[in-house]
Amino acid sequence: MAKSSSNTNAMLPWLGLALLILIADQFTKVLILGYYRLGDATYVTSFFNVVRVHNLGAAFSFLASASGWQRWFFTAIGVAAAIFIVWMLRAHAGQKLFSFALACILGGAVGNVIDRLLHGYVVDFLDFHYAGWHFPAFNIADSAITIGAVCLILDELLRVRRAR
Repeated sequence: MAKSSSNTNAMLPWLGLALLILIADQFTKVLILGYYRLGDATYVTSFFNVVRVHNLGAAFSFLASASGWQRWFFTAIGVAAAIFIVWMLRAHAGQKLFSFALACILGGAVGNVIDRLLHGYVVDFLDFHYAGWHFPAFNIADSAITIGAVCLILDELLRVRRAR
């Protein structure tokens, strides 16, 4: 029983990080929903705007034009991923980079699941562009998921390097 409790205690900082990401994500989305109408944009710099976009699909609006089933499909994937990540955090809380990556992905995934449940879409608002080219709009949750994915790759590369 003591090992189980120490595993739970070890993962608390990572769950705290995920919660901070979730709070930042939801707070910024509440601001966008409160101050912008769909399609509104504010020029910030020559390469960045704040916009209000509704993403019915997944990354890069994948399956956004489907008939509505994708909302529940991506919600289920997000919930399953969150459960799996918490399980992985419990088992590997002592691995700092790996756990940091999982916490980032967890906070982002839960943030986007909340959007799908509350609104039926994910609120995106960060719009980077250059010379007429626009990167698809994204949000804090998407950024955290991306940072987490990069850190997972880095963790694996470092692990393979240490194994040699």
